[in-house]
Amino acid sequence: MSSESIALPIAPELGRLGTATRPRIGLRLTATERKYLLRLTDLILVNGSLLAAVTIWNGFPLSLPALLDNAKWFITLSVLWLIVATILDVYNLARSANTTNIVIASSLAVLLSAFIYLAIPWLTPPLGTRSYAFGFLLFSVLAVVAWRVFYAQALIQPAFRRRVLILREGKSAQALLDALSRDGQADSANPFCGTGYQIVGLVADRPTQLWGGAGGIPLLGPARQVVRLARQHAVDEIVVALDDAGALSPEAREALLDCRELGLPVSPLPTVYERLTGRLPVDYAQYDMSLILGPADSLASRLYATVKRLLDILLALVGLVVLAQLSLVVALCNALWSPGPLFYRQQRVGRGGRPFAVLKFRSMIPNAERISGTVWCDEKDPRITPVGRWLRKSRLDELPQVVNVLRGEMSIVGPRPERPHFVGQLTNALPVYRARNAVKPGITGWAQVCYRYGSSVEDGRVKLEYDLYYVKNANIYMDLHILLQTVPVVLGLQGR
Repeated sequence: MSSESIALPIAPELGRLGTATRPRIGLRLTATERKYLLRLTDLILVNGSLLAAVTIWNGFPLSLPALLDNAKWFITLSVLWLIVATILDVYNLARSANTTNIVIASSLAVLLSAFIYLAIPWLTPPLGTRSYAFGFLLFSVLAVVAWRVFYAQALIQPAFRRRVLILREGKSAQALLDALSRDGQADSANPFCGTGYQIVGLVADRPTQLWGGAGGIPLLGPARQVVRLARQHAVDEIVVALDDAGALSPEAREALLDCRELGLPVSPLPTVYERLTGRLPVDYAQYDMSLILGPADSLASRLYATVKRLLDILLALVGLVVLAQLSLVVALCNALWSPGPLFYRQQRVGRGGRPFAVLKFRSMIPNAERISGTVWCDEKDPRITPVGRWLRKSRLDELPQVVNVLRGEMSIVGPRPERPHFVGQLTNALPVYRARNAVKPGITGWAQVCYRYGSSVEDGRVKLEYDLYYVKNANIYMDLHILLQTVPVVLGLQGR
């Protein structure tokens, strides 16, 4: 497309929009950049609070040699803060955009981190005076809370949002567009709230055939005018919504090449959906070659597999110690309220589609499925015993699976292993379901910390999107993040 075609006159129905380019004001941060900003500022503030406290009350000399000699103080605090903050989910962008929620969460994170930090010997400054401890607590709470209130009030304003223009090609993109616009406008917490993305409009060549009115997103013009519209509306990113690579019309292809030539960022809609939700949309997974082919055989992938297996063995051995203690308590409680076997074995589908017997604490009456058959378990299932209800709420019924981990049938982190009966149902409804069998199933997983207990095919579809995202993006950092996020799930009795 020539430069003359880019500057075509505005269509009559678009004449009222004008041609002036809006001024670009503010920091148009992506969701990832926002999380990095939150982490970096939090670390600076908590470490600055520690430095101020030890300087004022412990007489710490402000010099570079002194800081280097005592670097362990600040490294320990930084690691501890990141662990506690991850457990309490203070880097959730939806929560960070809600002033009330984030003040409570960040205050609790600061207090918990500070109390644990002050109780650690050698790696932390000596407790010379009580004033130092109180000063550290006061400085850190005030600094972090003030920063988070500023972020929630200022950095979610329109001037700081990343403005997005959607180029529409094909029909199946409608579902993602509806979800993106609907969730983005919801007042309650949702995956898009606070991410900083704002959809300013849509361009499409066949609006009468394609447009279904996704949440009131305005139709701005045809694809050939995407560059002009992007400049006019001060757009930061072009998002392409299409059925597959073959659905791109010649006009849209030329328009995107213009964007590429002029340096306008272009992203596929599924990539943006993944970035904002932590889910891989099922309808697009069949076109995602990185999911179908898997990671390249590289040193990094082999190293990750080795580290993951070593971590599995280490945590499973710790779990065996806990299991030995807990088994005595559960056995006693079962003897009083629900006599029967302590453990329960059930067929599940593992890596490569191979079946194996998963081990769990029995949480239902003996021989429960002889009466009900193979069915989804709901929240008020009468087959669940009183002890089993508590075990399921805390998810401690899954603890015996550390034995499966040691056998190599499971991992600590991965998609939950499903029963063959439901695998058949879900595979028929969602053929891409098989991709989750590319990794070992886990005791906990991305879907478990992000979504409620599944009790239907639709729940299975949503959880599959989380599982596919994990399969595609699994790394040691994500595994550690999932482990830390599992802590509040267990302590908060969020299981079923």
